[in-house]
Amino acid sequence: MRLDMAFLVFWKDWTEVRRNWQVVLPIVVLPLVFAVFIPAVFFLATGSVSGSTSSGGFDTLIRNLPLSEQTDLAGMTATQRMIYVMVLYFFAPFFLIIPIMASSVIASDSFAGEKERKTIEGLLATPLTDSELILGKILVSFVPSVIVTIVAFAAYSTSVDVLGYSLFGGRLLLPNINWLMLVFGLAPIVSLTAIGLTVIVSARVRGFREAQQISALLILPVLVLLFAQAAGLMIFGPVVILLLMVLFAAVDIVVFRVGLGLFRREEIISRIS
Repeated sequence: MRLDMAFLVFWKDWTEVRRNWQVVLPIVVLPLVFAVFIPAVFFLATGSVSGSTSSGGFDTLIRNLPLSEQTDLAGMTATQRMIYVMVLYFFAPFFLIIPIMASSVIASDSFAGEKERKTIEGLLATPLTDSELILGKILVSFVPSVIVTIVAFAAYSTSVDVLGYSLFGGRLLLPNINWLMLVFGLAPIVSLTAIGLTVIVSARVRGFREAQQISALLILPVLVLLFAQAAGLMIFGPVVILLLMVLFAAVDIVVFRVGLGLFRREEIISRIS
């Protein structure tokens, strides 16, 4: 496989994507809503509640935290505990949803959009191999999704630290090792899984909307992780994040191999002729 050929596919598609504000705007705005607006509303809403409030129903999650964290939480007020658990743990899985949301539109358009624009025949007639085509289509979704996730994380960390500065006596909550592993390790790997599956779907369905509707289902496994942590069944600590990275990396390899096996240029052309 020639990486320079895959990069040509990436650059061709990226040139088209960056000119389309209907695609770019949701990719930028929605992550910032997660990163800035939701934390701000949460801090303001929690700050208006009496300091005698409970831990918000996260007692099971708190009991499953590392002993050092529990000791730290024991010296906090109920409001501090609620905010600490929410911003450092409960909101963490949302940063696995961000790259999926940011990439879903581009990945859905990868082959399905080419069919609708009647440019798929010319693309498939090029001397590019199947692996170069698929990798190029994956990269054009992957690179923006990673960039958006990192920017959203920087905005989220800034929001949390600014809003919580006085509440936590000048202590900065983010970044920490858990979040660095999540954003720079797990999120890109999860993003590759979602993008790979979406590109496969895009190559086999007739249109962009059909591909996007199916790709929306890929958020469900992340929601399972969110509810599992909220219920205290698992905690996004270094070990769990590392295990998830290994698991999703293995899935990525399988998805890429399956995608190559299912990719049939003749079938794609016959479906649109």
